[in-house]
Amino acid sequence: MKTAIIGLPMVGKTSLFTILTGVHQETRIGSTVARTGVAKVQDDRLDALAKLFEPPKVTHATVEFVDMPSISKENLRDPGYMASLRVADAFAHVLRLFADETVPHEKGSVDPLRDLEDVETELMLSDLVVVEKRMERLDKDRKRVKNPEFDREFELLEKCKAALEENHPLRQLEIDADDEKRLRGFQFLSQKPMLYVLNLGEADAGALRDREREYSEGALAGRRNTGVTAVCGKVEAELAELPRAEQAEYLASYGLRESGLERLISATYSLLGLMSFLTAGEDECRAWTIPMNSPAVKAAGAIHSDFEKKFIRAEVVNWKSLVDLGGYAGVREKGLLRLEGKEYVVKDGDVLVIRHG
Repeated sequence: MKTAIIGLPMVGKTSLFTILTGVHQETRIGSTVARTGVAKVQDDRLDALAKLFEPPKVTHATVEFVDMPSISKENLRDPGYMASLRVADAFAHVLRLFADETVPHEKGSVDPLRDLEDVETELMLSDLVVVEKRMERLDKDRKRVKNPEFDREFELLEKCKAALEENHPLRQLEIDADDEKRLRGFQFLSQKPMLYVLNLGEADAGALRDREREYSEGALAGRRNTGVTAVCGKVEAELAELPRAEQAEYLASYGLRESGLERLISATYSLLGLMSFLTAGEDECRAWTIPMNSPAVKAAGAIHSDFEKKFIRAEVVNWKSLVDLGGYAGVREKGLLRLEGKEYVVKDGDVLVIRHG
């Protein structure tokens, strides 16, 4: 899973990258190079299982983040820049809410909704160019060859063109699974799920949830395939370099219960419809990321493609039951270790043992 961090200059993208990856670097004004980092998904359930089984290997789920140079007309004409944006699964758009005279805003004032629309407009214009070029090519192909698939694609692109010209990002389109598949190859920028990250000043650090609720239920409400979360970039980027125990102490002093990393990962998983199941034993304890409502056979495939092909059954137990009863023997004795077939819908926090041919 790859999330690109985007936004205008001087909004706090680098601070967010530090919060997520623990990698601290100075703000890169004018840089055109994307940086990639990996964030480990904190999971207390996995830690509890590791304490029980004491395996030599504990593997957390990870999320890849790309710290993108600022969105601009010039960068959006750069093929390398566009390639980095197109391969992302989602965007984290940093919106500046903090006021700081030492950090000038390129627009001369702090206005997060104006900034949001400016960036969305650039993404939509980029998509419109792709749509129009493809429609030109399709029009020629349709005159040469009678193909119902060409006609269906043309109709779909007409729908996309109309939405973009009306200033509606493509993520707001309601389309069926077949049309979704047709559009997937275009990697449209305005179609990607968008997490709006409100970057507050230090004085508002204790009111993150209030500001988050204010925007998610107000100005940003009702937008399809979007999410809203809040951070205090300056404070939390500094805390990201501390050990987890020390982070918790400092966060508590600001009235925060979770780190910025935990809040952002949770919001990203929710936006993309993801969850984790676990595998646990004496060799390894590991978290696996899969889409919500995945059947057991697909979860098996996340571990290894052969497990999906030769799937027989899955032994399933809730992680807490496994911990509370001291291991597999305890849950078997209580009848809590169930045998499930390939259609069983895996739940967040399930521990699976896959039986396969």
